[in-house]
Amino acid sequence: MGVRDLADYPWDAVVPYRERAAQHPLGLVDLSIGSPVDPTPEIIRRALAEATDAHAYPQTVGTPALREAIVDWYARRRGVTDLTVDNVLPTIGSKELVALLPTLLGLGAGDTVVFPRVAYPTYEVGARVVGATAVAEDDPAAWPEGTKLIWINTPGNPDGRTWTVDELAVAVRRARELGAVLASDECYAELGWDGRWAAEPVPSVLDPRATGGSRQGLLSVYSLSKQSNLAGYRAAFVAGCARVVGDLLTARKHLGLMPPAPVQHAMAVALGDDTHVAAQKELYRARRDVLRPALEASGFRIDGSEAGLYLWVTEGKDAWESMDRLADLGILAGPGPFYGADAAEHVRLSLTAPLERVTEGARRLHTGNL
Repeated sequence: MGVRDLADYPWDAVVPYRERAAQHPLGLVDLSIGSPVDPTPEIIRRALAEATDAHAYPQTVGTPALREAIVDWYARRRGVTDLTVDNVLPTIGSKELVALLPTLLGLGAGDTVVFPRVAYPTYEVGARVVGATAVAEDDPAAWPEGTKLIWINTPGNPDGRTWTVDELAVAVRRARELGAVLASDECYAELGWDGRWAAEPVPSVLDPRATGGSRQGLLSVYSLSKQSNLAGYRAAFVAGCARVVGDLLTARKHLGLMPPAPVQHAMAVALGDDTHVAAQKELYRARRDVLRPALEASGFRIDGSEAGLYLWVTEGKDAWESMDRLADLGILAGPGPFYGADAAEHVRLSLTAPLERVTEGARRLHTGNL
C-alpha cells in the first residue's frame, strides 16, 4: 500500500452533521477538532517578530538556543535530567513526524508498526504509506515478533489514557526484546486532570525510572500546539536515543525538513516560560469543569479522560446515533470510529472552543432541547 491507496480523509463524513448543527438558532458549538482558539501568548509573538530577518537557510538540527531550551524543558518539566543537545531535534509540528517516522526509519513491506487500539489515525497512516503491516495493540506482551516501530500515546488522543512509570518500563523492556523503536507521543503531558495526574506530572518514556538507565531505541515526541497555542507555527520536537535522533537528522537534512528560523527562536522562548502554560491549562480546566457535568447529566458516561485535551464519552449506543443527537442540539463532536474499531460507541469532545460556546453547549445538554 502507498499514498495513492489511502482511504478518503475521514472528516469528510462529518460534514452533514456540521451542516445540521450549524442550523441551530443560537449557532454551532464546535467541539470536534482540537485546534486552539486562544491567542498565542504575547511573549512568543514578540519573539517571532524579533527573528523575522531570516535571510539564511535555517538549521535542520535546530539552533543552539533551541536545542538547549528543549534539554532544559525536559529536565524542568518532565524529570528527564540527562539529555544533551545530541538527544533532541526540532520538527515541523508533530504530525509530520508521526506520519513520516516509518519512512525516516527506512521501514517497508515485511516490517510491523504497532499503535494503540484507540488512537490518532496518523500512526496507522504512516505505516501504510511505506507498506508496513499496521497492528493495533495495547498489551506489550502481545506486540508481535517482527515489530520495528511501536507507538504509544500518553496522555492519549482521544481517550486520555495515561501510562504510569511502571507501565512505561514494561513497554520499554518489551520493545527492546523485539529490537523495535518505541516512540511515545506525549503532546498532552501538561494536561493532567484526575486521580494521580491531578497531583503529579505525567511521566515521559524517557523518565529514568522507566528507561533502566538507557535511552536506547526510545523517542519522546512533543508539540507546543496545545500548551502554547502554536498550532499555526508548526512547532514540535523529538528527543531520546542519540543514534536514532542522529539517523532522523541525516534523513531530514536530505529531505529539507527544517523548521523556519523565526519559529525556532519563538520555540526557545516558549519553552523557557512556564507562566503562559499554566494560564492556558486553567482555560482548558474551566471549559472541562462546565462540559463534563453537563454530559453526565444528559446520559453520557465519561471514559478515561484523566488527562489530555478531550472528553471521551459514550451513551452505550452507536457513535453515529450520538453524533445525530448532538447535532440536533447544535453540537458537533468527533466520531469514535475514526480512532479505531474499539471506539464504535464513543464520541470525542474537545476543550478548545471558547468558554462562551462551551457554556452554551452545556446549557443545551442540561435542558435536552434547543
